[in-house]
Amino acid sequence: MTRRPRRDLLAGLTVAIVALPLALGFGISSGMGAEAGLATAVVAGALAAVFGGSGLQVSGPTGAMTVVLVPIMAQHGASGVLTVGVLAGLMLIALALAKAGKYMALVPAPVVEGFTIGIACVIGLQQVPAALGVPTPEGEKVVVVAWEAVRDFAARPQWWAVGIALAVAAIMIVGARWRPTVPFSLLAVAAATVAVALADLPVATIGELPAGLPAPSIGFIDPAALSSLIAPAIAVAALAGLESLLSAAVADGMSVNHKHDPDRELFGQGLANLVSPMFGGVPATGAIARTAVNVRSGASSRLASLAHAGILAVIVYTAAGLVAKIPLAALAGVLLATAVRMVEVGSVKAMVRSTRGDAVVLVLTAIATLALDLVQAVILGLLVAGALALRSIARNVRLDAMPIHNDLTGDHTDQELDLLAEHIVAYRLDGPLFFAAAHRFLLELSEVAHVSVVILRMSRVTTIDASGALVLGDAIARLRHRGITVYVSGIRNGHHKPLRALGVIERLAEEGRVFATTPEAIAAARDHLHHKGVIPATTG
Repeated sequence: MTRRPRRDLLAGLTVAIVALPLALGFGISSGMGAEAGLATAVVAGALAAVFGGSGLQVSGPTGAMTVVLVPIMAQHGASGVLTVGVLAGLMLIALALAKAGKYMALVPAPVVEGFTIGIACVIGLQQVPAALGVPTPEGEKVVVVAWEAVRDFAARPQWWAVGIALAVAAIMIVGARWRPTVPFSLLAVAAATVAVALADLPVATIGELPAGLPAPSIGFIDPAALSSLIAPAIAVAALAGLESLLSAAVADGMSVNHKHDPDRELFGQGLANLVSPMFGGVPATGAIARTAVNVRSGASSRLASLAHAGILAVIVYTAAGLVAKIPLAALAGVLLATAVRMVEVGSVKAMVRSTRGDAVVLVLTAIATLALDLVQAVILGLLVAGALALRSIARNVRLDAMPIHNDLTGDHTDQELDLLAEHIVAYRLDGPLFFAAAHRFLLELSEVAHVSVVILRMSRVTTIDASGALVLGDAIARLRHRGITVYVSGIRNGHHKPLRALGVIERLAEEGRVFATTPEAIAAARDHLHHKGVIPATTG
């Protein structure tokens, strides 16, 4: 238990103030309603706080998850969203038991940054109908829905809604720069709510909310629909795991002596997502913005995030009537400002300038997030980042012709050295010999000018896979076909296995042409040339 309960309770209160409008807004954006956002913040927030792997993490409904839930809501309805939450929770628990946490944290920074930019754009576009004061048009593609909302607004302008949304967003953005510790989101929403009520402005509000959480139930589960919900559940589980672990890592970076347990964090998020739908909540993740507020407010233990959930529960039970009067345009303004603040311009500029590959991955992931769905965008970003990384590694493999003079033993005249160098060429393979680099290696080695002997020095080969081994065997076969004798030296421990398994050096070993050191290979090559009469017997 914390040694600073008062400080943790104050941090929890601060986070709850920040989380209230976000929970309401994300609940509405998902299509499940404000009450679903509140239920998620309370139930998932409490369970993840107790059972998660980070003592500083704050969980609840997030913008990224909302983006995934909108098409699920459109296709499968509210029961589909709740069922997906349960399935995703079970998947996350399975990942935790399989100790997969450390692997999910290996997403490259450009993918995360592009993903964040794409999410910010989607969240911003999702708020267009509410900010313009028009009903949300039908459709799954957020760009199309936003465009239809603009057309509806042009036909019947609702300037009060626009003014409220822009005012709330401006207050949050400017206020955060002026006084970062002040909860301007709640202040702006409260001011907008009072103004709308006093002036009786014609804008839509949240509407009636239940005064409390519903009794837990699993009556929404339809066994016949489970098979069609597996794919969406995988997407939700992947996003919940990635975003939660990223948020927990951010919390570690902001604190001094705190480190999260990734597998326990997956378990806590899995339990939260398993139980939250039973109370009508949507799938949840660790929330980076709320977690950052928690750390900056002085939180030092789980008590802070647990207090945040408890305070929101009190609001649900005691202030549902007041919350119902909040204008939807005000919540749209909160989420518009949140979308703007999600993008760290300095970080994006630095990453774009770092390397061309990082810039490509960032931009591609951002566009894919906007055009496809989040999980597809992450997978695409990972594939491109992986391909570029392999390309970079493949460029490190070198095939260098090395002078043999330094490896010769015994006394040799200059004429004898020149004669040996004329007939023997030694190539040093440097770096990884694997599928991405093997083809270029084969092309280079195939262009070897006519000599009598080629010695392949392999002591600096860092790794070799089946593709690299096969290409090496192909290169050796081509050289032998041209009448060139091949010797191999310096094969590292561990590299013999793939070479022997694929029959690459089996014939050379039988002929005694595989050596531990280069001088031994050169000595054997010299004797071979002497027996063939290529060099005179006086050499050596």
